[in-house]
Amino acid sequence: RTRNLVAVLAIALTAVLFTSLFTIALSINEGFQQATFRQVGGRAHGGFKYITEEQAELFASDPLVKAHGLRRFLGMAEGDAFTKDHVEVSWADENEADWMFLAPTTGRLPAEGTDEAAADTRVLELLGVEPQLGARFTLPISVDGKLTEETFTLCGWWEKDEATFASHVLLPESRVDSILEKLGVAPPGADGMTGCWNLDVMFSSSLNIEENLRRVLANYGYQCDEPGENYVDIGVNWAYTGAQLSMKLDAPTLLVLAGALGLILLTGYLIIYNVFQISVAGDIRFYGLLKAIGTTPRQLRRIIRIQALALSAAGIPVGLLLGWLLGGALVPVITARLNGVAPVVSASPALFAGAALFALITVLISCRRPGRMAGRVSPVEAVRYTEGRAPKPGARRRAKAVSLPAMALANLGRSRGKTALTMLSLALAVVLFWATTAFAGSFDMDKYTSYFTATDFILANAAHFQTGSEIFNPGQALPEEAIEAVNAAGGVADGARVYGRTSLVLEFVTDDYYRGLHGRWYTEEQLEAMLRSKGRNEAGRVEDTAQLYGMEPFALDQLTVLEGDLSKLNDPSANCIAAVYSEDDYGDLVADSHWAKLGDTVTLRYVEKLEYVDTNTGTAYSDLTEVPAGADLVERAVEYRDVDYTVAALVAVPNALDYGYYGADEFVMGAETFLRDTGTDNIMYYAFNAEEGAGDGLEAFLQDYTGNVDPTLDYESKATFAAEFESIRQMFLLLGGALSFIVALVGVLNFFNAIVTGISSRRRELAVLEAVGMTARQLRAMLALEGLGYTLGAAALALALAALAGPVLGAAVERIVWFFTFRSSLWPVLGLGAAFAVLGAAIPLAACRAARRRPVVDRLRQE
Repeated sequence: RTRNLVAVLAIALTAVLFTSLFTIALSINEGFQQATFRQVGGRAHGGFKYITEEQAELFASDPLVKAHGLRRFLGMAEGDAFTKDHVEVSWADENEADWMFLAPTTGRLPAEGTDEAAADTRVLELLGVEPQLGARFTLPISVDGKLTEETFTLCGWWEKDEATFASHVLLPESRVDSILEKLGVAPPGADGMTGCWNLDVMFSSSLNIEENLRRVLANYGYQCDEPGENYVDIGVNWAYTGAQLSMKLDAPTLLVLAGALGLILLTGYLIIYNVFQISVAGDIRFYGLLKAIGTTPRQLRRIIRIQALALSAAGIPVGLLLGWLLGGALVPVITARLNGVAPVVSASPALFAGAALFALITVLISCRRPGRMAGRVSPVEAVRYTEGRAPKPGARRRAKAVSLPAMALANLGRSRGKTALTMLSLALAVVLFWATTAFAGSFDMDKYTSYFTATDFILANAAHFQTGSEIFNPGQALPEEAIEAVNAAGGVADGARVYGRTSLVLEFVTDDYYRGLHGRWYTEEQLEAMLRSKGRNEAGRVEDTAQLYGMEPFALDQLTVLEGDLSKLNDPSANCIAAVYSEDDYGDLVADSHWAKLGDTVTLRYVEKLEYVDTNTGTAYSDLTEVPAGADLVERAVEYRDVDYTVAALVAVPNALDYGYYGADEFVMGAETFLRDTGTDNIMYYAFNAEEGAGDGLEAFLQDYTGNVDPTLDYESKATFAAEFESIRQMFLLLGGALSFIVALVGVLNFFNAIVTGISSRRRELAVLEAVGMTARQLRAMLALEGLGYTLGAAALALALAALAGPVLGAAVERIVWFFTFRSSLWPVLGLGAAFAVLGAAIPLAACRAARRRPVVDRLRQE
């Protein structure tokens, strides 16, 4: 009965392990997905972008599509009220509104043929409109670059989700059509998307979303690879884990996932295998007698398997319940560390079915070897069986000095397999705890924060921080008085103005480079037409727009220098610039992201006057207002200055310090050179660091200044991203700690089971030792040394595994997590090993005390 209780406990604990892990993993995954859905803007599997109504009907009818939603983008809300907010105006059907979290919680969607509109509470707040059904409001809208003011009747609203980037106003499709007609905008407009249909779809599952989108296109003769007549752009909702796995399941990721799954299975296997091994060894005489009366090995294996299933029927349900409760208790604690992740506790049937299946498979695998052992033993061997291996025939025993350590070591060597498995079980807990602390400790905050911000603070016009903002222009320039106010507030250690280009500047490149740079957006025919219309220099190179930065020294110091020396940029007389190259998420240079090399001469053309030539008639116009409708225009520089520069350095600009958009080659100049040659002084942003201890004060000042003094400005701070980083790190530490605790519990139970069953099976032997003169103190010392042997062996094994796994694990994770720099310490191994050493001595002493409660005579009579 005791062995059965231990076996049920072992099976239940294994089910607890699987269920709690699955609960935590699925719950966090579901929470991540829900949060990311809101960041992405919807939960549809994928979509077809900027298509015609006929294409939308065609794709929606495909058998692969299980549900679909439609949306038409009209324009963006304009005006001072929306300086810091991204507000989209569009039509969406019921499915699309639901998938995009735009379904009104009060009221309803607008009805066709009316002047109704629905909006989120943020839009209403910015407009100063009380959320009441029937309220009238006027909204300025930029439609394909044309401004119109439209008045609507509020028919519904919903709470603005802080996790979502954009706010929305929904109109009837009939109103979208009337506004487009009034403004003379025909879909897709000059921007390629106004008034077009966007079709979002749901498939049968989130696996292989991209492949399914491609198959739908291919079924009707369309593709999404090469721009052309049959080209349709697609979008995959990367919030789905299935979509992420199908896109990123490379060898390193697969190795890490397989390793984690193997570790979990091995942990469950070790404890259950040991329980059945000990159980079969205890009943080996009984199995021998069964064989003597004719039971076959196959029948013995079946008996053990049925016993395992019966014990599983008792242990697995208990483990599923306890594991779900444990996982459910940990999920809110873990998700509390994550910004915007809802504490969703998954109760999916697949969770329980998967955990039960894993536990059952582990049980069946674990009882295979003990079953074979019972089947192989002969009746005679079974009667004489003792734990350990029998000596080989003719082998001589060497006389050894008898001591308590020698006896403890001999006892450990009796069943080397059981000893090794027990040590491995304990070592796994130690290694897992080490891996957790190493993993969480290797998150590199500098890498993480540098991706989002290079300095402590960046102050700029609010439009600079808006995704999809228009190209930097004089209206977005940061006023000098704002910089003076920041510096006057005190606490600024160092700072720099970064000037942005607001006048036309051209470079000259080869035809092949031009095709490669713009080929991702235009067809081959369009590229050839563009090349024919472009001006060229004396060397035959084609002109193209160049993007310039003007940076003061502190900003230059934040750049990543790939080659060369940036100090020359601070000398205006040197006429030096730096060419900006791209880096991937891991800091590796993208070699073909720029044409200029170190030491090259770059000619920049500063255009002071343009003319506009109609390619159909050859007529040139000096003013756009003079151009007749329908003219096909190209720009020509008629007044300009050409300046030659030497490339002094190749650099990468941190994401936080760039323009926020791309499509042109970029160059960096010193601030004085920029002001002198461009003739403009528009400040794009002011980047600065705080003195030690002054960060909180500057944060409060900027919050007040951008909120009350000049609301057209906004700022970013490193502290915000550092807090976000810390929450992610703490989440992994907590999750890994919970996993380590469960595995450690399994290891301790395995150790406890090995010690207790070992002492129980040796009660007569221990009684004989007492009868021949071994004192109680010596007996306890011998058993304590055995326990210490287990734990010291486990600690040594853990140290070896940690030393071997460290470089491999670190290299694999660094390839997967871009803000990871592997750092490892062996202190967690030594600390947890010391704790196990205490248990290694305490558990045998407690078991010995319980075994010695019966008199020696009674224990000597025991079989």
